[in-house]
Amino acid sequence: MNYGYITVASAIPQVRVADVDYNVEQIERFVVDADKRGVEILVFPELSVTGYSCQDLFAQQALLDRVEKKIVDMLEATERCDVISVVGAPICIGGGVYNCAVVCQHGKVLGIVPKRFLPNYGEFYEKRQFTPGSTEVELRAVRDSAEHADGRDVYLIFEPMAAALGIGIDVEAPEGNMIVDIGGGSTEIAVISLGGIVSNNSIRVAGDDLTADIQEYMSRQHNVKVSERMAERIKVHVGSALTDLGEDAPEDYVIHGPNRITALPMEVPVCYQEIAHCLDKTVAKIENAVLSALENTPPELYADIVKNGIWLTGGGALLRGLDKRLTDKINIPFHIAEDPLHSVATGAGIALKNVDRFSFLMR
Repeated sequence: MNYGYITVASAIPQVRVADVDYNVEQIERFVVDADKRGVEILVFPELSVTGYSCQDLFAQQALLDRVEKKIVDMLEATERCDVISVVGAPICIGGGVYNCAVVCQHGKVLGIVPKRFLPNYGEFYEKRQFTPGSTEVELRAVRDSAEHADGRDVYLIFEPMAAALGIGIDVEAPEGNMIVDIGGGSTEIAVISLGGIVSNNSIRVAGDDLTADIQEYMSRQHNVKVSERMAERIKVHVGSALTDLGEDAPEDYVIHGPNRITALPMEVPVCYQEIAHCLDKTVAKIENAVLSALENTPPELYADIVKNGIWLTGGGALLRGLDKRLTDKINIPFHIAEDPLHSVATGAGIALKNVDRFSFLMR
């Protein structure tokens, strides 16, 4: 750690589907190289040991056994490396197969974190192959990983609480505040008062679903094939929750991609109105989740939320017009955090500086 900073890097090795030996060899090379460069934490893509698209091969015991053996080999090969590596692999535990992040350092597995929210749309049918991890499993895995990494003191904090701290809300005040944290895989909705979470609602609908909606729409409407990364760019440039943004309307975004049938190159201009239409159903699910959370909110705190408004954070909060759409739908003001992408990280830092003050931190 230099000047309080940790060097974190991501690695994207070339992967062969179900060729565990080859994939682990590539991972080992990246780990050794990263260690020489002084990287402290190295993150690989999910299922980088096997490849993401193994489909029904994930149910084959031969593949799962090979994964475990090669992870052991990888630990031996990188035993002298100081870098902490996070590798994606399918792990069989108690009869279930989990899509896991395996955290390794100095030839040891520091922890295994199972993926909790599994997509089940388009080409992502993870629920068919994997078992979702539970909250208790995740908490235990995160705690064990931190302890094995020689963490002197380990504290856990729920994400909505960290987001509230990052926004600047007085979480210990005797009044209610609602946080809607729209991440990549899930949307967390929580009512916070007196340093605790009074009620919370979590749905597996978030930014990744918006991206998948755009991919499906471009394929169906324009007959053009777009990658997940291109769909993300479309969301950033012309993504909207409203069909009328007035003066804030972005310019059309031109994409290039192959025709889905002929594979010939296509140039397609995309406007924000059509993207708003294709995202409508997913945004409506977030609306309904917020309404459901409000229904379960105690009346005395409900009045505080109406007065204070509801805070939007996470990357999904940056979707154009989302705050206005939710305000018009629910009749409660919605506010976007000043830095929604980093609210959770900022809040976690604040919590660490006040560990003696905040009783809601879990030890």
